[in-house]
Formats: sequence, structure tokens, C-alpha cells
Amino acid sequence: MPINILNLPVYHVTHVEHDDHDYHVKAEVKAPLTACVHCRSDSIVGFGRREQLVRDLPSHGKRVGIYVDTRRFRCRACSKTFYEPLPVVDARRPMTSRLIEWIGKQAIKRTFASIADEVGIDEKSVRSIFRDYINELEKTIRFETPKWMGIDEIHLVRPRGVIANIQNNTIVELLPNRNKETILRYLSGLDGHEQVQYVAMDMWMPYKDAVEAVMPQARIVIDKFHVLKMANEAFERVRKSYRESLTPKQRRGLMHDRFVMLKREHDLTDQDALKLSGWLNNYPELGRAYRLKEDFFKIYDAKTPKEALARFAAWDRAVTPDVKDAFSDLIRAWRNWQPYILAYFDHPVTNAYTECLNGLLRIMDRLGRGYSFEALRAKILFAEGAYKKQIIRPKFARRREEPAAGAFTVGYMSFGGEAPKRSNQHVEIEREVNFGVDISTLTRLIESGEI
Repeated sequence: MPINILNLPVYHVTHVEHDDHDYHVKAEVKAPLTACVHCRSDSIVGFGRREQLVRDLPSHGKRVGIYVDTRRFRCRACSKTFYEPLPVVDARRPMTSRLIEWIGKQAIKRTFASIADEVGIDEKSVRSIFRDYINELEKTIRFETPKWMGIDEIHLVRPRGVIANIQNNTIVELLPNRNKETILRYLSGLDGHEQVQYVAMDMWMPYKDAVEAVMPQARIVIDKFHVLKMANEAFERVRKSYRESLTPKQRRGLMHDRFVMLKREHDLTDQDALKLSGWLNNYPELGRAYRLKEDFFKIYDAKTPKEALARFAAWDRAVTPDVKDAFSDLIRAWRNWQPYILAYFDHPVTNAYTECLNGLLRIMDRLGRGYSFEALRAKILFAEGAYKKQIIRPKFARRREEPAAGAFTVGYMSFGGEAPKRSNQHVEIEREVNFGVDISTLTRLIESGEI
């Protein structure tokens, strides 16, 4: 009698063959069928057999195929013919249920092609199983709505919307684009969106319009790193304007030293400062642009919106005509978005933590051999072991006792009647809160190749 290598008690293994790559297991259902699957009559007779190939979990590095000798029956009561149901086999695919579940979990952290090769199915089937698996996860996994929300973007072929929980440094959603309609639809369907207090974002009007339409109570704060990025870009425009007038050697030096020029002045080493002074002293316009860039950064050292506004006004007056064009986008953005930029100085919330994801997700996309957005989103939002969770215990509630029947009280003392009874009004229960995908954990998983 062959050993039941399947470890499936509902099947009787009749024969096993194997080669360098595959196990071929012949089996039959153990439990006899006793009733018609259509009318439940017990008046059924055998009506032939057929062999069905069912894929199962790989074993010992080999692919597994189960050849089930399936019995066919005819019902005397309803005259219908049917094959016996195959236990632990998926209703939609000729695969065991455990294989379906395994493929879904593996597809979160591995490529579809590698799974298809290991199991012995085509890649399209893996994608289909993965899609169904994610649809089921979507029904069961719920992230806590952030009170401090971040709306940002990452570039995966084109800009995609990212919703973050700023207080917990987690991602709670990836959206296919950053259009107003998409943001509106997401925010409107978000449980507890009326509890959101702050929203950090970049200067993208659809974000602002969507938040103000759905969450008017939330204070919008323009992320300071997007504003400071514009100051660096303005300086870069001035630096690049010199390329035409330099020799090839000087151009290479200017390109190489750009990292020194983009550093904050207080972060420069002695060697950096020497290099920088050479460029700034020889090219006065570059020197003025560098000073403006540094002074703009210092605006964010202000402690209040009023102080920040005064610093900007002084900075604006210092912009000279020769570099004004380079800084015009920054000046215009500040004036157009001033109330929301100044809100930072009352509520210093920022999306800075999500900025590191852009590079990591591009690497993941490249290594992922062309994932669709839906697949990449699922790999990020449902990465096993990446969630930041917390058990919320009920608050301490002082025990309350109800007076016993027939008792009367004088002051703090109770007399007569039966022993007092404890009140069990409104008993809170312990609950688990899922804040989303922890960004630092996700970064580690991507860098180590675990997803």
C-alpha cells in the first residue's frame, strides 16, 4: 500500500510515481457518496468514472499532481448525472484549497513567475489567485483612520496617491492616481473622516479641494519639505545656467560639486566649505542664489506664523533682479498658499517619512518584473509582518454597586436588605487597532528582498 504522502485524510492514495521534478499521485475519495447532489435522494447508481488532475502544494522541491479517480453517478429520482464532489478542492480551479491559500500568501512577497514555476501552473493563474486572495483580505483588514493624515504621491510609472498616518509613520492606502475625484471618493468612504484633525500635503489643488469638501474640520498644512524642495530647485536653475559658459572640465566640476552646494551650510565639512567658497567667490550670481537658498531654509526656524511671515518678507526683499526669475515659482507658491504654509508653524506635521519610499518602490517595481499597480499596491498594503498594531485596553472604571432590595442609605453607609449587586452597565472590551503598514518595517522588507 503506497504511503499517503499528501497528508490529506479524505483521500486514499493508490499509486505514487516521481521523477526529478514532479510527484504523480493517484488517489480516490475515501468517503462513499450516499445522496444525489441535486435532490438529495439516496437512490443513486454508478454511471462511469473519469480521472481529474488536481494540483497540490509542492513537496520536497517537486511539483505535485493528484490524479483523482472520480466516480460518476446517476440519480433515479431526478434522472440527473453528476460527479462526486472532491473534498478540499477549490470550487473554481483544479487545485487544493491549501495550494490556493499558499499561492496567495507567497505572491505577497515573491514574483508571480517564480511561484508559477515552483507549482507547475501558468503565471496568469497565479495572478488570478492573487487577485482573489487580495479581495478577501480587503474585506477583513481595516486600518485605523489617522487623526493626523498625510496625502502625498509616489511615482510608479505615473504619480499615485499615498495616504499616510503621520503620527504612527504608516501607510494606510495607495490610490491609482492623485485626481480630485479619486481623493474625494476615498475620503468620502473613510470611516471616521470627521475625526481627522490635520492633513499634511504638497501644493496640489485637487488635494486641498477634496479635503475641504469632505473634511472641513481638518486643518490643512503644506508639508515644509515640498516648499524647501522648491528653494533647492531655484538654486539648481541658477547653477545650471552657468553650464554654457564653462569649459568641459569646469562643467564636470560644477556637476560633481552640486551635492556640496545643496547641503545646508551648517552641515558642510571644512573641505566642503573650501570647494563651495571657490564657486561662490568666482561666480557672484551663484553666490547670491546660494545665500537666498540658505536664508529661505532659515524661515523654518521661526517659532510662530507671525515670525515666519516677517522672515519671508525680509527674504523676499533681498531677492535681486538677476536671480528673481529662478526663484519666481517659489515666491508665487508662497503667496498662493500662504495660510496653509504658515499653518505649519502652529502644527508642525510633515510627510517627510514617506519621501524615502519613492526610491524603494521604484526598486521594488523594477525587481518585481513589471507588476501592475494593483499588484504592487497589494504587496505593500498586505505585506505580512509589516503592520503596526496596538492593543487598546478599556479605561479603568470604578466599580459601581447597586443598593440591594429593601436597603436604605445614610450618608455613605447602607443598611438592611440583601448584599449589594455590582452594576454591569456599559462594559468596555479590549480591542486591537491596526494603524497600517509601518514604513520603517516596509523599508527593511523591500531592502532585504522579502517582498
